[in-house]
Amino acid sequence: MALAKRGQIPSFEMPAGAWIRNGLLLVGLALLVWTGFYTVPAESEAVVLRFGRFSRVVPPGLHFKIPLGVDAVAVVPVRRQLKQEFGFGTPGTSNPWQASPESEWGEEKAMVTGDLNVALVEWVVQYRIERPDHYLFNVRQADATLRDASENVMREVVGDRTVDEVITIGRQEVEVEALQRLQDLVKSYHMGIKIDQVQLKNVNPPERVQASFNEVNQAQQEKERAINVANGEYNKSIPHARGTAAQNIRAAEGYAKKRVNEAEGDVAKFNALLAEYVKAPEVTRRRLYLETMANLLPQVKNKIIVDEGVKSLPLLNLNSLTGLGKAGAQ
Repeated sequence: MALAKRGQIPSFEMPAGAWIRNGLLLVGLALLVWTGFYTVPAESEAVVLRFGRFSRVVPPGLHFKIPLGVDAVAVVPVRRQLKQEFGFGTPGTSNPWQASPESEWGEEKAMVTGDLNVALVEWVVQYRIERPDHYLFNVRQADATLRDASENVMREVVGDRTVDEVITIGRQEVEVEALQRLQDLVKSYHMGIKIDQVQLKNVNPPERVQASFNEVNQAQQEKERAINVANGEYNKSIPHARGTAAQNIRAAEGYAKKRVNEAEGDVAKFNALLAEYVKAPEVTRRRLYLETMANLLPQVKNKIIVDEGVKSLPLLNLNSLTGLGKAGAQ
């Protein structure tokens, strides 16, 4: 360092090596700070490893770790719905374990049913990662293990049923049973994975028998259609017949009550008349005679009244002769 003149401010000069050394220190410090901070996305959690051993699980956000390889961070998507496809594959997926290579699809979906037939089963398993530490450390390659477990469970479930049950009427039962078995298996492995759904996509017979199977399905559909039509006619006719029967029964019951009431009225009338007859037989008999004649005489067209002492003579029915004469004239 050179001395400054009297009355001037002293001047300090730093050697070039010191500048370089200080610059490297600043760059190294900046790199340490830069590599010590990391960000966990909102849909994920991070597992921190210290010297290769599990340390902690951190939530989403900005965090700090010890640099220089002391702490390592593995980000796991715990809030994302993941899926694995079997027997087919969706193109352009980001998950490398979502589908197997296309060359393996044929063997993957070919399964033997309980009645020794072959069915081509394509299905999807949807799952989420619940425990990232279990997912990373309890099972080696948890996604590959899940694929093997899913295929094993599906083959067991399909092998317990006939080909007709797997392809037609038993699809929902296959999904429910496969889901339950896979959940139990994953839980026993402590994989940190939760199985949400097992869904069958395409279930078909082999191509060589596809035409025959379609004919059988068409025949079954026609049978069900005929049964539905018959049930419709049954539901239409039976209520009508029941209504008619109920109406006839009510009419018969009303007629029966009417006849019973009329009979009871006649009995009451007869008993009252008998009581009067016992009291005054002659008067009652005369009254009955007069009432009967009063009812009958209005119904008689021609009336001839004669005395008891007059003998009746045969009369010529002029009305009938007049009618015959008119008919002959016509």
